Amino acid sequence: MTQHDLFSQLPALDRLLHDATFAPLLTKYGHSRLVETLRLMLTEARSVIRKEGALPDWAQAWAVEAETRLHREDTSALRPVFNLTGTVLHTNLGRAIQADAAVEAVSQAMRAPVTVEYDLDGAGRGHRDSAIARLLCELTGAEDACIVNNNAAAVLLMLAACASGEEVIVSRGELVEIGGAFRIPDVMRQAGCILQEVGTTNRTHLKDYRSAINEKTALLMKVHTSNYQIAGFTKAIDEAELAELGNEYNIPVVVDLGSGSLVDLTQYGLPAEPMPQRLIGAGVSLVSFSGDKLLGGPQAGIIVGKRALIERLQSHPLKRALRVDKMTLAALEATLRLYRHPETLRERLPTLRLLTRTAQECTALAQRLMAALMPHYPEFTFRVEPCLSQIGSGSLPVDRLPAAALTLAPLDGRGGTLEALAQKWRSLPVPVIGRITDGRLWLDMRCLEDETGLLEMLLK
Repeated sequence: MTQHDLFSQLPALDRLLHDATFAPLLTKYGHSRLVETLRLMLTEARSVIRKEGALPDWAQAWAVEAETRLHREDTSALRPVFNLTGTVLHTNLGRAIQADAAVEAVSQAMRAPVTVEYDLDGAGRGHRDSAIARLLCELTGAEDACIVNNNAAAVLLMLAACASGEEVIVSRGELVEIGGAFRIPDVMRQAGCILQEVGTTNRTHLKDYRSAINEKTALLMKVHTSNYQIAGFTKAIDEAELAELGNEYNIPVVVDLGSGSLVDLTQYGLPAEPMPQRLIGAGVSLVSFSGDKLLGGPQAGIIVGKRALIERLQSHPLKRALRVDKMTLAALEATLRLYRHPETLRERLPTLRLLTRTAQECTALAQRLMAALMPHYPEFTFRVEPCLSQIGSGSLPVDRLPAAALTLAPLDGRGGTLEALAQKWRSLPVPVIGRITDGRLWLDMRCLEDETGLLEMLLK
């Protein structure tokens, strides 16, 4: 068949639009979008004819192909998934799952005008951080607080507002890089600060800070090395010692905690993590930490500390560029309110609930899933195996949480078969995401709470 013959088989756009099979698409997607899609399909079909001398595979079902493309375009880029990777705070999957209270608070804030910057007492303009600041002061013992869009922004604002054009003293072993090539020295340059490194990679003494102080010193800074650990012959100065030195020279001490936790995690059998309230109690001037990591709330950067310094942050021009919107404020406030009731925190805060899940719970869940799935996947062998989950997002990077996983291996022993299964599961309406290690697909049970929903996906 010649190209001319093939071109003659392509339907006219008007004929397609008047075909009854397209009526539902016109109703659902509208005339303009359907016309645009059909024009693109016709252009693509002509290109295939020229290159391959044949019609596209879908040329006998134009309406089906058009609906497939339109539906794909309408699929949200932010899709819910089953996170079975074994990483609780997975940066690529949105980190902390929000508490029901936070979800409800955001919904209310989106549906109606809210008092973001309105003072009901004075009927005038208020400050958008006020309500959150009161809660944070209650929970941490700080004098005041400031909220920005993430902890990187918090560090940038602290440095720009308190030390622009002046020196900031930091231990060489704390010049960290976190995800996205965010490096402390780079942030200092952007903030207009002069970095003064002290000590060595593995050992820094109080005398190192003292000897570096001069008339240009604006801040003493500590950065919590939350995403790596140096072991062996080491020495670091704790925040209380540095705060005493800062008081001696009247120099503020700021601490970038990174993750930050408002509760003592050891009471839940988890590794210890520095707490902002303890640093405030030790005399630290400003402490910054994330809202969407161990705190379990929305993405935000939280700064607590001395009122005079917080006022400098609030009045700095960068604050307006880095401020958060009403949805973030609503979610953060609702999350912080949960901390007022520590007795129910584990049940109501998803992050803490998932982190404290026992290996026995994970094992029982994996065994139930294996019994349900095995008859439907005869080409794979199933095992329930112990594994170690991780907290994620740079939080407690060397600590692992005992859990259990359901693992699958192909009977044919081919890696391609396993990759194909993993790809198939990632293509489901609600993608199922595990990890491939040692020739097996691992489904870590720690973050699975919707057992029924998972089975519905995998048994389709």
